[in-house]
Amino acid sequence: MVELVTRNYWWPGVTRDIGRYIEGCDLYQQIKNRMEEVVEKLKLSEVPEKPWTYLTVDFITKLPIVAGKDAILVVCNRLFKMTYFVATTEGTSVEGLVQLFRDNV
Repeated sequence: MVELVTRNYWWPGVTRDIGRYIEGCDLYQQIKNRMEEVVEKLKLSEVPEKPWTYLTVDFITKLPIVAGKDAILVVCNRLFKMTYFVATTEGTSVEGLVQLFRDNV
């Protein structure tokens, strides 16, 4: 950056002034290459040993109503990488969700 400015301009302390300008520039701070490690290295997650020990459960909501259902219950078994999608409604009670899980998964 200093080289580009000093091709056409020069004044006492030009290098210092350019350095201060660059350090205060938001755009430069966002796009510059970082030399230090920002986060620690990724660690492998544990592999489940038995089926049904590690499950992830999530909901997809605010869907258009089809056949009286407007949400999807998503259950994923981490060992087999199997995913189950169950149509449901947003207003389903806890007992209803347990019954959906028991009957469909």
